[in-house]
Amino acid sequence: MPRARDLGFTPGVLSPGRLNAITDVAGLRVGQVTVMEGEATRTGVTAILPHGLDPFDYRVPAGVFAMNGFGKMAGVTQLHELGELETPILLTNTLAVGRAVEALVDWTLAQPGKQAVRSVNAVVGETNDGRLNDIRARGVTTAHMLEALRLAVPGPVAEGSVGAGTGTMAFGWKGGIGTSSRVLPAPLGGWTVGALVQANYGGALVMDGLPVGHLLGRYFLAEHVAQQADADGSVVVVLATDAPLSDRNLQRLARRAMAGIARTGAAFSDGSGDYAIAFATHPEVLRGPEKRAGQGSYADWPNDRCSPLFVAAVEATEEAVLNALTMATTVESRLNGKRVVGRALPLEKLAALRGR
Repeated sequence: MPRARDLGFTPGVLSPGRLNAITDVAGLRVGQVTVMEGEATRTGVTAILPHGLDPFDYRVPAGVFAMNGFGKMAGVTQLHELGELETPILLTNTLAVGRAVEALVDWTLAQPGKQAVRSVNAVVGETNDGRLNDIRARGVTTAHMLEALRLAVPGPVAEGSVGAGTGTMAFGWKGGIGTSSRVLPAPLGGWTVGALVQANYGGALVMDGLPVGHLLGRYFLAEHVAQQADADGSVVVVLATDAPLSDRNLQRLARRAMAGIARTGAAFSDGSGDYAIAFATHPEVLRGPEKRAGQGSYADWPNDRCSPLFVAAVEATEEAVLNALTMATTVESRLNGKRVVGRALPLEKLAALRGR
């Protein structure tokens, strides 16, 4: 399947990184497990590890933003309070959040030197894939979560109907996992911002300014169109950067992710949980044991130089969603005795629209 850029969709003004993926941020790793079993289990898990060090000992500053809080994201209050991540991030389905928390606790306590640890703030994002997946069957296990953490590697990231995006829908078509990145020019710092999305939301799809949903007749509130799309669902955006940002400016960065989601035509409906988490991996902002003990200081990129990073976050988020859609494959399931199909975006029609 082609990525959005291969089809001529190049949103924004900044250039992508070498992989055009969140893993363009050096040291970051992604692992995914896809669970497709029987007639109705269509789900999975996606793991994001910020660097190659122990995340509990070397915590990254982080910020979180909820555009609409209809969701079950775990670990948010401590993240707000302390402004840091102490575990990897897991993305999965709504009813698997508890198992993901358990897996992150198990994984953290199993790391060397954790014999005295009595508190772990596991961070888990979710969307509800129940339109294609028998979510009540609880097909994702803690073993799947641990396997995704074990499989996490740098390099290219699988997109579309994989991992936590296996059973998701977006804008009436098959959604999924998507990723993208932007690199700032050297005079602006040369920093990289990468985005990974779990796309499971609706509205009226816009691709790089092209009103695809309207032109193909599938969009929320199209009351007289047989292919009317549901606006409910959710989206989780994970942003990573190598810029030396404070947790306060990372929260600002997370807010800008929602501008990227808006550019895709999101409805931000009542039943959609729309979340963004942003973290920084610059060595001078890592909260290692020495700095947490008060030895040394943290770097802090100036407020008035953050605007280019905000633009990068918007553009990378927008393109990550487009990649989730163009890379997704049709997924079939059988729920309550009925065949259901999440159809992939019709790329041949998309090409015609692009060239008109």
